[in-house]
Amino acid sequence: MTDTPPVPDNEDAAPANTATESGEAERPLFAAPPMGEQERMVEAILFASADPVSVADLAARMPHGCDPAEALVHLERRYQGRGVNLVRVGDAWAMRTAPDLGFLMTHERVETRKLSRAAIETLAIIAYHQPVTRAEIEEIRGVAVSRGTIDQLMELDWIRFGRRRMTPGRPVTYLVTQEFLDHFGLESARDLPGLSELRAAGLLESRPGPASDMPGTAGTDEDEEAADAPERGQSELFED
Repeated sequence: MTDTPPVPDNEDAAPANTATESGEAERPLFAAPPMGEQERMVEAILFASADPVSVADLAARMPHGCDPAEALVHLERRYQGRGVNLVRVGDAWAMRTAPDLGFLMTHERVETRKLSRAAIETLAIIAYHQPVTRAEIEEIRGVAVSRGTIDQLMELDWIRFGRRRMTPGRPVTYLVTQEFLDHFGLESARDLPGLSELRAAGLLESRPGPASDMPGTAGTDEDEEAADAPERGQSELFED
C-alpha cells in the first residue's frame, strides 16, 4: 500500500510559472520588458522629441519597472561612431547629428529683403550728408530714428560708425561703406545722383517743397497716410 501525497489546502492555487496551453511560461503580471525592448522604447521617445528628455520623463512614459538610465548607457554605446549620436544635454538626453557631419545639414540660400521706407530714407540721408549724427538724421526726417532701422542697415553692412563729433555728448557719426558703393555700382559717394538726375528719373517730384530738398526724405514709414496729408494740403494751397 502506497502513501498518498498530501493535497494542498487551496487546490485552486497554481505555481508561479505554470505552462500555458501554447507551452510558454507565463510572465509575471508587473515584470519589466527585456532591456532590449527598453532600449527601443527610449530610442523611439528621443527620436520623436524635439527637445532633450530627462531620465525622469523617460521613466514616466515607460512601463512600470523599466530602467531608462541603464537603457541610455547601452544606447550611448551603440550610437558611438554613427551618423547620429546620443548626447547628454544638461540633465537630459537627445539625439544629435555627429559633429563632423554637420556640414551636410547646411543649406545656403539668398534671401531678398525689402527695405522699409524708414530705412531707405535713413540710408539716403547718410549717403548724401555723411558724416551725419543720429540727431541730424532725425532733424532731416522730422521723426525719431528707431534702433531697428540703424541695426538693419548695419546688418546689411551698408553703413558704419564714423568719428565722434567734438561737440557735447561726443555723438557718433554714420558713413556709408564700401559694400554700399559696390552694391550700387558707385566709385565713391560723390558719384551719387544729384537732385536733377533724381527728378529726371521720376524719383523726386519737380514741385518745390521741403520734401524735394533732400533725396529720400519724402515721408516716413511710421504713418504714411499722415505724412502724405500735409503734402496734399500743400499742393492744394499751391493750386489756389
